[in-house]
Amino acid sequence: MRSLIQHAALALAAASLAFGAPVVHAQPKFPEKPIRFIVPFPPGGGNDILARAMQPRLAELLGQPVIVDNRGGAGGNLGTDLAAKSAPDGYTIVIASNQVTMNPAFQKLPFDIEKDFAPVALAASVPMVLVVHPSVPANNVREFIALAKAQPGKLNHATPGSGTPQHIAFEAFNHAAGIKVTHVPYKGTGPAIADLLGGQVQAAIATMASVEPHIKAGKLKALGVTTPKRSQAMPEIPTIAESGLAGYDVPLWYSILAPAGTPREVVGRLSSDIAKTLQAPDVRERLAQQGFEISYLNADQMSELIKRDTARWNRIIKDMGGVKVD
Repeated sequence: MRSLIQHAALALAAASLAFGAPVVHAQPKFPEKPIRFIVPFPPGGGNDILARAMQPRLAELLGQPVIVDNRGGAGGNLGTDLAAKSAPDGYTIVIASNQVTMNPAFQKLPFDIEKDFAPVALAASVPMVLVVHPSVPANNVREFIALAKAQPGKLNHATPGSGTPQHIAFEAFNHAAGIKVTHVPYKGTGPAIADLLGGQVQAAIATMASVEPHIKAGKLKALGVTTPKRSQAMPEIPTIAESGLAGYDVPLWYSILAPAGTPREVVGRLSSDIAKTLQAPDVRERLAQQGFEISYLNADQMSELIKRDTARWNRIIKDMGGVKVD
């Protein structure tokens, strides 16, 4: 009897194959190899600091190495585009700031933020701060604006590159204050802050993480933060909005993106492990010390944020009359 049943089962399987019946294959387990974590800027900036803070715990949760790959260039767009054109299998992700929602308003990009990416998560936000070299005779926002008006064209500000949130933040500051502080783009945060410390440029709007040690050491003067609320890391610094430019609000947030077409279950696994990484006490403490504020959103929430923020910056930059890309 058993022999007859076995023969019948084999015959049925053969018939199914012959007539093209679908064969169910087991889905490959994710992840089975290292994850490449693209940072689209050189080391030293906010993207890099956040990625390296997350890297060890994320690798532990995924059970595979997470390799930080710095791919700077074109104000962050080169590395972001590399991620967009990578295989949609979850093995390449990129840490992108909200410049991806700002840039489409004033320049043509090699990627479409809403079509070419699968949002994974929002990781954190960090206030940016207006800082000046100690030689600048201004100790608050009002004095700096007055100085810029009295010396038109003589003050410069450094950024990690054209189109970065730091650049857009200062252009919005110029517009709101009715001044013109000349833009000097660099290839990353490190070189920009180095020249600011050396006095080659007079000012910058920079991430709290990149300038906090220099503020505390007295090597830079902090005039105001770009967010509506004061920074948790340095609450003694007033906001730019409360210092005379009511309504000024330029946040900086960091998201994790995968190439469009990445399987939803893979995105879900990455997003879940990122959430757990950000809740780890050692990661939270490390980021808090550098001015970051954990602000996790899941993939669907991140997708909605990208849509809202893109529309917002389209309106703001249009009202500003555009932004010049150096």
